[in-house]
Amino acid sequence: MIDTKILLRAYRYMSQVKVMAETYEANRSVCKYVHSTSRGHEAIQLATAFQLQSQDFVSPYYRDESMLQGLGFTPYQQMLQLLAKADDIFTGGREYYSHPNFKGDDKPVIIHQSSATGMQAIPTTGIAQGIRFWEKSNPGRLKKGKNGELPIVICSMGDASVTEGEVSEAMQFAVLKQLPIIYLVQDNNWGISVSAGEARSMNAYEYVAGFKGMNRVQVDGSDFEASYKVMKEVCEFVRRERKPCLVHAETPLLGHHTSGVRKDFYRSQVDWEKHEKNDPVPQLRKKLIERGVTETELLHIEKEAAERIDADFKMAIAAPEPDPASVEQYVFVPTSVKEEKGERSPANAEKVLMVDAALYAIRELMEDNPEMILYGQDVGKRLGGVFREAATLAEQFGEHRVFNTAIQEAFIVGSTVGLNAIGIKPVVEVQFADYIYPGFNQLVTEISKSCYLTCGKFPISMVLRVPIGAYGGGGPYHSGSVETTLLSIKGIKVVYPSNAADMKGLMKAAFYDGNPVVILEHKGLYWSKVPGTDEAKTIEPSRDYIIPLGKASIVIKASDAAMANGESCLVITYGMGVYWAKAAGKKFNQQIEVIDLRTLYPLDEELIFERVKAHGKCLILTEEQQNNSFAEALAGRISKQCFKNLDAPVEVLGALNLPAVPMNMRLEQAMLPDAEKAVQILKQLLNS
Repeated sequence: MIDTKILLRAYRYMSQVKVMAETYEANRSVCKYVHSTSRGHEAIQLATAFQLQSQDFVSPYYRDESMLQGLGFTPYQQMLQLLAKADDIFTGGREYYSHPNFKGDDKPVIIHQSSATGMQAIPTTGIAQGIRFWEKSNPGRLKKGKNGELPIVICSMGDASVTEGEVSEAMQFAVLKQLPIIYLVQDNNWGISVSAGEARSMNAYEYVAGFKGMNRVQVDGSDFEASYKVMKEVCEFVRRERKPCLVHAETPLLGHHTSGVRKDFYRSQVDWEKHEKNDPVPQLRKKLIERGVTETELLHIEKEAAERIDADFKMAIAAPEPDPASVEQYVFVPTSVKEEKGERSPANAEKVLMVDAALYAIRELMEDNPEMILYGQDVGKRLGGVFREAATLAEQFGEHRVFNTAIQEAFIVGSTVGLNAIGIKPVVEVQFADYIYPGFNQLVTEISKSCYLTCGKFPISMVLRVPIGAYGGGGPYHSGSVETTLLSIKGIKVVYPSNAADMKGLMKAAFYDGNPVVILEHKGLYWSKVPGTDEAKTIEPSRDYIIPLGKASIVIKASDAAMANGESCLVITYGMGVYWAKAAGKKFNQQIEVIDLRTLYPLDEELIFERVKAHGKCLILTEEQQNNSFAEALAGRISKQCFKNLDAPVEVLGALNLPAVPMNMRLEQAMLPDAEKAVQILKQLLNS
């Protein structure tokens, strides 16, 4: 039998949450930001919270306000987030109610997770992935409980989220690797206005029967005593056996879906009454009376709850609003890499291919950083990457540090969030740029926003390697350019090296930057197989060579005489465009200067504007389809900043505006820019 003290503790929290919901409803003009409450879900949420220890990790979802109270967060702290106040301890007024994040010694760690339904499953599974890594490689890195208890992970979700494909990716990985994670699914039979019968053919408990190795259990989530017993057993099992489990908890939905989607919009009176019969609060009250707790004592608990919520709500209303001047803070954490260091061309060193420079950089990073791991499709021991860009790494560092994944771009990208929370620094790979789109959901929704929405508590240090670009008939799904799409995401950095030395220096900088960095690696430059790209091979830089992100380089300079006579032109480019520009420059008499951007964000605007003003004429050269591209956006920025110094409109040369790169090599050539096409535009600029 559960100790009555535990039941009384739960009843205190339930009483507070009930009054909170009533207070929010009675003050709708004050509680103007969209929010959900946990009414109906209190029992399973509190039963879960009571099992967790400070070494554990939990990802509550947007209805888990009762769970937060059970973990030790106060109503006042929750209300500050409800009202988006400056002192909101979670996000400083930037995030919805019950969207917590927490890093401290006295409670479980809570990483950032979005409102995107089910998106927390992959990052949270990444935490369990990280725990398993440390268990096998360095158990001393794990925080343990007072009696040596190992950490567990809980991922909380509504049942409607289980139909998301990314939840399946997470569960596939969890059962494959047998991770210490509990998927808590709270099933109230509604997904906004969509009923369970409309949206799914089975509930979560039935669904996971197909995941071999997933333990599962069902419970009446409105019954605190039953929920407590089940969650205690499940948490002890996962803590001991280190195996995944799903808990399916049936709950009523007593409040609105959210304050913005009210229950009377879509639910009948009959449905409300059916759910109200399973209200956890009167159920627990009845059990307490049966245990001998007096009516007077219960009324006292309810009175205390009402008084506390009233006082906390008044304080929260009076709390200060965020300072608008703070709105740009925490997009990135400051990087330690601020200047170029090391030898770019050491004496007696040999020239290396660009693909090998990347390989050597990764090898050196893994030697120096035992917390670094590398994974993606086909990068493991058997192949070492489809471009051999990870060859021999698994043999040297072991398959626990370099390993293959399934075709799960979302998991590859999103799991890096959870790994960061456990002290692991991942480098991951998507096989081709054309395949990055399934990972965009995690890149946009979770990774790019984590630092900003946690006020810097959870920056994501990750490197995402993406082979990119067209050459040699790669066809529609292996030749695309995606930089403009990536650059539309705020909160990530984008790097695009064009030669071996830059590849090594930028790879090191990306790893140590402390923020999410996508490295676009042109596969046509990997081995310098494309005619005219021999200079992509360079002397291998020293081990300590590093280039700060956001610093472009001048690869060809125009003569002073040409510039003085107004007979010069600047070409701004990157990747394969560098070699088209260099080849085009040879057709002119020292009249062409070429800037290799190297980093597309942050962008070296200082050098760009300085050199544009020095020449007065400018061509931006890109492999991407031209319309609405990054290159055209940059042209607009240059036109605005350098308007008084321009002798001609800024020109842009990109690929034809086609939906895909055709496979036939003559058609491919017709689509893409090249040196000759650049020469024609440069002639026009110089004659203008």
